[in-house]
Amino acid sequence: MPTASTIVRRAAVRADRIADTVRLDHAARAAAAGSLVAEGGLAFSVALTKAAALEDGDALRLDDGRLVAVRAAAEDLLEVRAENPARLMRLAWQLGGSHVAAEIAADVLYVPASSATAELVRGQGCLATPVSRTFRPEHAAHDHSTCGHDHGHDHPAHDHPDHDHPAHGHSHDHAHQHDHDHHDHDHHGHVHGPGCGHDH
Repeated sequence: MPTASTIVRRAAVRADRIADTVRLDHAARAAAAGSLVAEGGLAFSVALTKAAALEDGDALRLDDGRLVAVRAAAEDLLEVRAENPARLMRLAWQLGGSHVAAEIAADVLYVPASSATAELVRGQGCLATPVSRTFRPEHAAHDHSTCGHDHGHDHPAHDHPDHDHPAHGHSHDHAHQHDHDHHDHDHHGHVHGPGCGHDH
């Protein structure tokens, strides 16, 4: 069985090298490991040399040189809206303090569906609607570490329009905006909440 030990980031993925596609939810993308079977039937194992989160559009490089494209799978989420931006921002602050992963848009939040999260949403006076969609929350800096990335085979070493930042060990629900192209969603952010400091 072929083994994937390297992540090729989206900007460096060559379509002619893709042998199959695998769909993974947020949890599986954050800690890919073990045996997987791609949509076309290709079975392979994942043993990354350096732990790093996968993004929608990345690929896993097999030891025979082929690539397996990674796509975000649909999962059960809560679509959260509020009567005004301030109320939604207060909820985002609470989610950050509780270390709840969140996908943040201008007037809506997407969070994992759970009874605890639903209760927190209601407690802040916001409305939660169950939905099934891909989940692309903003990741911590350590999830964007260059460790385990492929930087020298399919593109020039210094041409990284989608280049990630080195790890600094932050926790995973911070709220600063990124102007670089994460998942073609400019509007995602990190949430800084109470107790959401550096996790060392």
